Amino acid sequence: MKKITKLSIISVMVLAPNTSLLAYEAGDWLVQGGVAAVVPQSDNGTITGGGKLDADNSFRPHATVAYMVTPEIGVELLVAAPFKHDISLDGDKIAETKQLPPTLSVQYHFTQHPQFQPYVGLGVNFTNFFDTKTTEAIASEHLAIENSVGVAGQVGLNYRIDDNWHVNTDVRYISIESDVKLNGDKIGKAKINPWVFGIALGYRF
Repeated sequence: MKKITKLSIISVMVLAPNTSLLAYEAGDWLVQGGVAAVVPQSDNGTITGGGKLDADNSFRPHATVAYMVTPEIGVELLVAAPFKHDISLDGDKIAETKQLPPTLSVQYHFTQHPQFQPYVGLGVNFTNFFDTKTTEAIASEHLAIENSVGVAGQVGLNYRIDDNWHVNTDVRYISIESDVKLNGDKIGKAKINPWVFGIALGYRF
């Protein structure tokens, strides 16, 4: 009976949440680094004449920096290495492009649990397309994708390892719609509107 009691106590101690963890405080900085996947919506847009544009998925390192205004409210900036996408027209690759998607969000962190810290965020995204190169199919043409400003929504979770370190995972939806130009003339609109999936290791200062 004593052995069973001891085992029960040990099990409770192992499985119980770490209530010694300190809550986030106003003035805390949360810095994270990891990998993000940009997954554009299917049917990314059309061009003059009815052709269908598509952009493929891209994986790159990313980082975030968040400042906690209060224990619940934070302001976060997302940055990343340039994402690279192949652009196809009716299934045939016609170009490749790179983009940088800095995103500024206001977050609300739910603080009821000491280890699991879910949060939601809403913000604005600026996507800069650059270094767009055409393939042999239209090698003599100049294709450009205009920059985009749109709304970004976010749902995430911090799993706190200790008072400083945590593991983060999040999902964002970003509105990215850009004019597509060929030799300076608008020929359609690219509707990327991707889901962005991220996983990272974070540290609280």
